[in-house]
Amino acid sequence: MKSIKQISLKDKTVIVRVDFNVPLNDNQEVTDNTRIIGALPTIKKLVSDGAAVILMSHLGRPKGEKNVKFSLQPVAKELSTLLGMPVKFVPEVLSAGVKKTASELESGEVMLLENLRFCPGETKGDEDMAKELASLADVYVNDAFGTAHRRHASTAVIAEYFPNDKYFGFLMEHEIVNLERALNTKENPYTAVIGGAKVSSKIDIIRNLIPKVDNMIIGGGMSFTFIKAMGGQIGGSLYEEDKLELAREILNEMILAGVNIYLPTDVVAADAFSNDANSKIVDSNNIPEGWMGLDIGPDSLKRFATAVKDSRMVLWNGPMGVFEMDKFSKGTKGVAIAVAAASTSGAFTAIGGGDSVAAINKYDLGDMLSYVSTGGGAMLEYLEGKTLPGIAAINE
Repeated sequence: MKSIKQISLKDKTVIVRVDFNVPLNDNQEVTDNTRIIGALPTIKKLVSDGAAVILMSHLGRPKGEKNVKFSLQPVAKELSTLLGMPVKFVPEVLSAGVKKTASELESGEVMLLENLRFCPGETKGDEDMAKELASLADVYVNDAFGTAHRRHASTAVIAEYFPNDKYFGFLMEHEIVNLERALNTKENPYTAVIGGAKVSSKIDIIRNLIPKVDNMIIGGGMSFTFIKAMGGQIGGSLYEEDKLELAREILNEMILAGVNIYLPTDVVAADAFSNDANSKIVDSNNIPEGWMGLDIGPDSLKRFATAVKDSRMVLWNGPMGVFEMDKFSKGTKGVAIAVAAASTSGAFTAIGGGDSVAAINKYDLGDMLSYVSTGGGAMLEYLEGKTLPGIAAINE
């Protein structure tokens, strides 16, 4: 792996793609600096080497137009505080001013460009934009795993202009090493916990994991497509009519592969999609009309948690219910606790996907897990077995 840990970049100008897509409040203040903190090891290494460091990132979806609401200036301020040193913020991406500031940047100094997505060429993978960004530096480093699945100007195209001087930052290296372990481990029992709303968004992950896992736990809204496919009565629960036959095929594939299949046997059903709705515990295959399953029930949680705790490898993607509503959060919280418990017992535990990470953070369990991915869509595509453009561009 072409990592910055293998080299010294003293007296080099290094342009680094980071992921500073962080939430801001109405006062343009960073409210969660997790992603900024994640980039610090790479930035500090380059600074200590004596490199001049140019950082670039996107924030939000400004749709190719300059919008103060999505400016990275507050991020520069937060980064300066975290680094304990000045960070030069340039309120432009492509201009003579940017080139001048970059050319005057001294060893050990850091500058941050304005939001890349103020330029429409970023998401289009524009070669001229990539070439101009590349002209600012001697070396390219990609440390933005969250955008590695996109062929954008700053994530993949720019690497073409650094045929021999392109590397992964520490965060990217960490993601790749841990995802490879999750996909190619020999440790068992191996349990995958897959949740979320729709089967259609998780088909490829499930199929890619079938030959690798011992246990497949399926929860969340997507479980009702499987339950209905087996003839269950699911009331008004969410399901995908056009995926019923596919669900039967996947179940058969798991049976033939010898995978232990875990589907909810009981659920917390409600008469409305509301935290104030009436609720009751019912069998998952006998939900009354007018009621919908919004969380796994206590018996299902016990079965799921036991499988997780007995595992040596656990991969979790997707919540078990509508955990944003306290009334329907027990299943997701219980699985989160089981995953953390497995980790403290020596299992390797990997988690990814926006909702799953949000759940782990909600229950303050992130530090107990072996690996929490910083990339939602990127992690999904990696687990599906796809080649990510941002990774391939460094390896080529």
